[in-house]
Amino acid sequence: MRLLLISNSTNQGEPYLDHPKYYIRDFLGKTHVKALFIPYAAVTFSYDTYELKVSERFREVGHDVVSIHRFSDPVAAVREAQAIVIGGGNTWKLLKLIHGNGLIEPVRERVGSGVPFIGWSAGANVACPTIMTTNDMPVVEPGSFRAFGFVPFQINPHYLDANPEGHAGETREQRIEEYIEMNPDIRVAGLREGTMFLLEKGRLGLHGPRKARIFKKGNPPEELGEGDDFSFLLT
Repeated sequence: MRLLLISNSTNQGEPYLDHPKYYIRDFLGKTHVKALFIPYAAVTFSYDTYELKVSERFREVGHDVVSIHRFSDPVAAVREAQAIVIGGGNTWKLLKLIHGNGLIEPVRERVGSGVPFIGWSAGANVACPTIMTTNDMPVVEPGSFRAFGFVPFQINPHYLDANPEGHAGETREQRIEEYIEMNPDIRVAGLREGTMFLLEKGRLGLHGPRKARIFKKGNPPEELGEGDDFSFLLT
């Protein structure tokens, strides 16, 4: 499998998908790729708008996307895709429509056969076994929490180290500790903004200016960064 799992689409003060664009370019390679884009996480804007927004950035680095909503048969579109890209938005809506369109197994088969997969935010969440470590409000109810399960660990995108000033609720770390208390066999990677996981040739690594925070029940959280081998998360 080849995976590029990005925490967030936009860093503060930067254009959309600017920070990961060269990673996307290198990940897809020098030959032009027209990737299949799954925009189902969009809620307050149209799939046409989302497709345009993503395609502008992909074209800037020599590639392109076409949205799955333009195909009458979504499953056939997946089976013919050169690469599969899933954008951020609401993870619950994204997963509901992935299940509703019968895409879990077709996407698993394509990505398992080596077709490159890129996901950011919600799109990174669905690469995990479930979406149970999303930050999003459940605006709809999917039939299952189960996602693609490309990796055996969970990702918490947009990971924050502290709550906003004046907010007395739980920190992100406390919420993840609740998750691992109830799911003691699953590790969680807190993926800070501006960072991404790259899986190629069986090796999982981190790219970006910040470290990832790794949670496992019974162990203190571990901080690892670029240059560290994260492949232990795959076991």
